[in-house]
Amino acid sequence: MPTISMSSYAARLAAHFTPRMLFVLLWVGAGLPQTPSATPVAPATPTTPAAIVPKLTREVDIPATQVWTDTTVDLAVGERIVVESSGQVKYQTQLAGPQGVERTWTDLTRSLPVNGARAGSLVGRIGDGDSTIPFAIGGHKEVVARRAGRLFLGINEPATEFGEGNFHAKVQVFDASPAAVVSAIKITQEFLQQIPRRIGDEKGDPGDMVNFMIIGPQEALKKTYEDGGWMLADKNKKQAIFHALTATLDKDAYLAMPMSQLYLFGRVQDFGYEHAEPVQMVQQRHHLRIWRAPVDFEGHPVWVGAATHDIGFEKDQRNNGLTHKIDPDIDKEREYLGETLDATGEVAVLSHVTPPDPLKEAHTATGGSFHSDGQILVIQLK
Repeated sequence: MPTISMSSYAARLAAHFTPRMLFVLLWVGAGLPQTPSATPVAPATPTTPAAIVPKLTREVDIPATQVWTDTTVDLAVGERIVVESSGQVKYQTQLAGPQGVERTWTDLTRSLPVNGARAGSLVGRIGDGDSTIPFAIGGHKEVVARRAGRLFLGINEPATEFGEGNFHAKVQVFDASPAAVVSAIKITQEFLQQIPRRIGDEKGDPGDMVNFMIIGPQEALKKTYEDGGWMLADKNKKQAIFHALTATLDKDAYLAMPMSQLYLFGRVQDFGYEHAEPVQMVQQRHHLRIWRAPVDFEGHPVWVGAATHDIGFEKDQRNNGLTHKIDPDIDKEREYLGETLDATGEVAVLSHVTPPDPLKEAHTATGGSFHSDGQILVIQLK
């Protein structure tokens, strides 16, 4: 095809268009995208926010022959992860995708990593400590890391009953978003003097130590406990029978066994919460009681309570009956509580205070001994 010079092309245009028409063409053309020149142009600076560009992408297979698989991804607090998964595993006699399958009647007594999730589904956890709370993932999940640690992915199956097949997961890690700094509320010694050091039984015998305090409204408190995997305990046997029956009908594990009623501020606990596995619920459980304090602090609602870990049974020194035995190192349960709630992302600040008359060693109302460094954990909710 013959080449036409720009000068001759312009002359032909002038011959066919009036000056007014040429002006209009030039005016419209000025607003159109320009043809790139042959001169190299420096690339434009990327405008995509860092928050939507993954800093790390990793793909991993999760076999059903083990509960947890190390992704080799180490997370910092505040980093966001997105997990997308596919594949199929055999759970007992059923085939399950990452979303899992409905739990069967006989499956309710089995302890799964995430008892509230579907059987055989994809689950995850950050870290491998005792207070690490696994969470459901399924086919897609976005999570903000509330603690630093290694990311593990696994199958929601009993540790002794492995399946076949594997899931494939794509893990993307994004930088942490800037977060507003929250100042810790400083609890004064004068305020601590208004809080009893111990709870007691109906006869007034002193029992467990008050070892934690929560600052925040009731709605936020209940949501934080629920998101942290704590179950609200039934208040009496009648509630327990009803909820155990409905849990069975709904194919859920019953994890709300009642706890004894103890006293603080002259009344029984407002709430009781527990952490346990279905097969260990009767003998072993993390549990606590909470009371709304009769006084606020700087206009904020205050809740105080006692957290202990049941590890078995022992003789009740009051009546020679059988009662739960608690782990005598109650500080471990205090820290367990703080870590599980902090992992929800709904805690603004964790701190510790020492009251003017710290309790270091004592016996429960049933006769069991315990020891502590005397500090109270202060949990400030967002």
